[in-house]
Amino acid sequence: MNQLKQIHAYGLRSGVDYTKFLIEKLLQIPNLPYACALFDLIPKPSVFLYNKFIQSYSSSGQHHRCWSLYYQMCRQGCSPNQHSFTFLFAACASLQNVFPGQMLHAHFCKSGFASDVFALTALLDMYAKLGMLRSARQLFDEMPVRDIPTWNSMVAGYSRSGDMGAALELFDRMPVRNVVSWTALISGYSQNGKYAKALEMFLRLENERGIKPNEVTVASVLPACAQLGALDIGRRIEAYARNNGFFKNLYVSNAILEVHARCGNIEEARQVFDEIGSKRNLCSWNTMIMGLAVHGRCSHAMELYDQMLTQRIRPDDVTFIGLLLACTHGGMVAKGRQLFESMESKFQIAPKLEHYGCLVDLLGRAGELEEAYNLIQTMPMVPDSVIWGALLGACSFHGSVELAEVAAESLFKLEPWNPGNYVILSNIYASAGDWRGVARLRKTMKGGHITKRAGYSYIEVGDGIHEFIVEDRSHLKSDEIYALLHGIYSIIKLQKPALHSQNEGEELLHSFI
Repeated sequence: MNQLKQIHAYGLRSGVDYTKFLIEKLLQIPNLPYACALFDLIPKPSVFLYNKFIQSYSSSGQHHRCWSLYYQMCRQGCSPNQHSFTFLFAACASLQNVFPGQMLHAHFCKSGFASDVFALTALLDMYAKLGMLRSARQLFDEMPVRDIPTWNSMVAGYSRSGDMGAALELFDRMPVRNVVSWTALISGYSQNGKYAKALEMFLRLENERGIKPNEVTVASVLPACAQLGALDIGRRIEAYARNNGFFKNLYVSNAILEVHARCGNIEEARQVFDEIGSKRNLCSWNTMIMGLAVHGRCSHAMELYDQMLTQRIRPDDVTFIGLLLACTHGGMVAKGRQLFESMESKFQIAPKLEHYGCLVDLLGRAGELEEAYNLIQTMPMVPDSVIWGALLGACSFHGSVELAEVAAESLFKLEPWNPGNYVILSNIYASAGDWRGVARLRKTMKGGHITKRAGYSYIEVGDGIHEFIVEDRSHLKSDEIYALLHGIYSIIKLQKPALHSQNEGEELLHSFI
């Protein structure tokens, strides 16, 4: 920086104009204020310099400044070129405002550069990021030449919008794919809650020749492993990430932490948390607190929260969900009330529906049913099915028929299709000996054609996740599975007289599995 100042001073003394050179170097540092001051001294800047500034402002997140420079160019009679439009479209995508992008599109069409594949791809990407998928797809279909980034932008646009069918259809049609193509699809499945599909695509990618998962791919698939409980695959991906130096990426290390924490591998989660060290952000703390809370390490979650405050890390609403869950699992009613009240009083965080749900669950499990019901009545927002469900579950545990009926009536209105609510209320009636109530509910379910849906299980076998339903025949190897099970049952029946305990029977079964 000192050298640049010396060059600037020398130029002023000698009358030699180093402005263009200085601006380029200042933008590389970057020192935008200094570069901008020099730029303002130029009577008629070239399109090259305008482009450099637009690119720099876009990279630094100052997207409104890009738009100001575009207006300034037009006023001074400096016509944008294809590079200008490419940078401006990228900036408009981040403005979250359709109007500037559409106006820029019109200027682009009149400019004579409308056949440039890079500018067209940036325009398509802008429409896709703004959620205008029809415009993006129309542009995609009209493009005479498409390169890999063009296809990737369209696939990513569909993925972001949740239209994974269209994303996959386009992905399958791609003449050539790169790691960005695969990552766009994997990320889309993961972010839209289709975790098994995200993992399936990642396993397909591993078998693809010449393409290796990058940091973004790994950070996209690990949350799917966490949600599915696929710890073995998660560990294998973690080993790959570490071997390739991806662990230093905070998104990757936080995703690895989440896999261990969600899968109940708390000791390894804590090791990863400690390994992240000074790079930890709020997401790291929240993930660790949530993992401890969900798996019964309630006091450890509270200790970590105290440590977090000591290090002056400000909690957010997610932190308090983890803390309230810890109180729920630990039966710490007083602590839960205190934390809930501290959200607004200490941290100016307005409790959301999820926080009220946690507190209702905490009070309900502790038998404070009236307080839980009063809390629901005084909430500043309309209670949802989760909150009424928590109260109904508490009534089932503590045998409160009257409040159970209130909670169930609300649930019947919110989700009339859900048979679980009818079953829980029926069980409460049965426990209280109210067989008329049981019969009335069964009649209601039968009349409304409400049937209990079959539960399903995910099982991790080798490098895949398999889904099973009771008496399921949809699995590709169902014949082999049932043949093996029938064989096991036959052997158990033959061995039954010789078995002296249930443990011996279980040991025999496991020996065959």
